[in-house]
Amino acid sequence: MEKELPYVPGQMMALMTAKELKDGEIVFVGIGLTLMAGIVAQMLHAPNLTIVYESGCIGPRKWRVDFNVGDSSAADGATALTSEWRVFGDLQAAFYDVGVLGAAQVDKYGNINSTAIFGEGDYYHPQVRLPGSGGGNDIGSSVGRTVIMMKMQKKRFLPRVDYITTPGYLDGTPQARQKAGLVGGGPVAVVTDKAVFRFDPQTHEMYLDTLYPGITVDEIKSYVNWDLKTAPQIKTAPLPTKEELAALKRADPGNLVLGREEARRQIRDIHQYVAMTLAGRYHGL
Repeated sequence: MEKELPYVPGQMMALMTAKELKDGEIVFVGIGLTLMAGIVAQMLHAPNLTIVYESGCIGPRKWRVDFNVGDSSAADGATALTSEWRVFGDLQAAFYDVGVLGAAQVDKYGNINSTAIFGEGDYYHPQVRLPGSGGGNDIGSSVGRTVIMMKMQKKRFLPRVDYITTPGYLDGTPQARQKAGLVGGGPVAVVTDKAVFRFDPQTHEMYLDTLYPGITVDEIKSYVNWDLKTAPQIKTAPLPTKEELAALKRADPGNLVLGREEARRQIRDIHQYVAMTLAGRYHGL
């Protein structure tokens, strides 16, 4: 039975990612939770944060999340509306400070796979074919630093990803990114629905840095398929404040993003209630 937590995991993911974004920075985001993180950061602590979409929107002042990067509302209050090739050209010239990316798999050196899950097959005959890079490789290769957002599942945290769609620290050796010609600094955090991970500056290996309330180290290690290292003093993230919850609500007024999390939680609660009721009737016979 899944444990009851005093927060919706998606709330923590958006808030912890928002805290990675600094005032005055330029952030390249997608949609969903990644965009929510940018909007919430602007509301709470980074009013001068500039959000950039791959569709060419620069500096929108968002009132809500969008359905996709081409949604007309993506341009709300934008500083400039340009083209995809222009924003990616600026990206490759290292003009952007931070990018927020999702992933199907991540490995101990922060390499991302969003191309194919091999299973018993290979690239040409995978178990699952995924959407691919989109702008992910460009972002991970060129921004000053990358923040990865993904849910914790055992098959997703691997010693080595099946396929490197977006480079992290490659094989972890010193100067690996520089030798590959990558101008960006690489990943700095992996924000999940249970914890936040960071990367050792010398070995470039991922380690556990922050737990969410109600989550244990052993639980996190059960999801990770290598000998996970931990920070000397593991932090515990604070519960969302009323101000933060209000900002999340303003960013997602239609509950388009977090609503899916809440719906799953409600369905789970119903299943648990039915199971307990049936069990009580059985034992009462």
